[in-house]
Amino acid sequence: MINTSHLLKVSAAWISIIYAVCFAGVALVPEIRSGFMTYALHTDINVGNNILTLKTFISGLIIWNIIVFGSVSLFAFLFNIIKK
Repeated sequence: MINTSHLLKVSAAWISIIYAVCFAGVALVPEIRSGFMTYALHTDINVGNNILTLKTFISGLIIWNIIVFGSVSLFAFLFNIIKK
């Protein structure tokens, strides 16, 4: 049995750290965004202007935490109900 509460706390810390590092990376080296699109997503599109504000940082952090909480909750649920 997975301790879902602990797993959600750890995943929230993890995604918050990763998001902050990525946000800082784009703020310091904006060219990495287009490189990521090209090499990680295999696409070449105009990604537009950099909009880096406290509002976009906080809203992105909240959105990513919601996505991770949903994913980790589904993982914990499936892990706990599927028999070995």
